[in-house]
Amino acid sequence: MVARNTICLWFDRDALDAARFYASVFPDSSVGRIFHAPSDFPSGKVGDVLTVEFTVLGIPCVGLNGGPIFKQSEAFSFQVATADQAETDRYWDAIVGNGGRESDCGWCKDRWGVSWQITPKVLIEAINGDDPGVARRAFEAMMRMRRIDVAAIEAAIRG
Repeated sequence: MVARNTICLWFDRDALDAARFYASVFPDSSVGRIFHAPSDFPSGKVGDVLTVEFTVLGIPCVGLNGGPIFKQSEAFSFQVATADQAETDRYWDAIVGNGGRESDCGWCKDRWGVSWQITPKVLIEAINGDDPGVARRAFEAMMRMRRIDVAAIEAAIRG
């Protein structure tokens, strides 16, 4: 069955490696069907892996090995809501420790250039809550961080 809406991520030639990595790190994630090119194409040959179906946290995705023409950017990111510091650290360390790199405010990039927002739920709830003072303090604390520090966010919420 073909999904009605699927996220398609463009990779150079390593969509299968990325899909396997995501499936190993995140729950409710898996690698599905792998399609091989039926003939030569601009960035590959017949038989090369062309697309990979996979899920990330239950979200259907397709990885397309389209060659080096297009690069990932922060214009697309996965936002992962984490329960606590341990889960935040586990995902952050997996992404950054596997050839990725840190960025600001809970963002990081994996080694394929895909952006991730590893965001504790306490931060999301504080920023989106009804109390503007709590939202401001949590937001200002987040702006000084790379990896989100749950204890520092909770302290900011308390004032």
